Amino acid sequence: MSRSESKDYFTEWHDHLPEINSSDRANLDILWRRYIYHRSGGHLLESTVMLLLVSPLLTIAGLYDPPCRIKAEESIAINVSDSEETLQGRIDVLVLRDRLWIIVLESKKTMLSVWSALPQTLAYLMASPNSDGTHPAGNRPTFAMLTNGDDIVFVKLEGKQYAMSQVLAPLVNQGELEVAWQVLRKIAEIEV
Repeated sequence: MSRSESKDYFTEWHDHLPEINSSDRANLDILWRRYIYHRSGGHLLESTVMLLLVSPLLTIAGLYDPPCRIKAEESIAINVSDSEETLQGRIDVLVLRDRLWIIVLESKKTMLSVWSALPQTLAYLMASPNSDGTHPAGNRPTFAMLTNGDDIVFVKLEGKQYAMSQVLAPLVNQGELEVAWQVLRKIAEIEV
């Protein structure tokens, strides 16, 4: 597997993103304010990030509605060692239509970087049913959204090549949450 550095490989996260209507923008504003309020009290655990950020974002993006189907996967434990401590965390996965994997990280003591989940995420994507070779152009692309609540990164895997979006930081800027919504909508609109 190799990482594509081509700007033309993963355009779904930045080119021709869907417009946000006034209703969705109002809902995203409420979502952002609610998240900021609760996040200002300190780090949030995975279940709280899922409740306050991920699930509402998927709802506003219409990803709980047909033709999307949700399939929960088992949590995977990960260990990330740094110079002073080992961080314990879990990757919880929600699969939508076998095309989009939502990966929410949890850490008990310190927030894990979204990058710590990249190797496991690529393993999930490689095992996806989309890698069966039935797509006319070869393997169909599969996508993931990784988040620890503060940062969101999108990943695209097609065949044995992958690429990542820039880090979106909804904690810093509400516009970053709007871009995450747009990327989710764009991926959801890609034909299976």
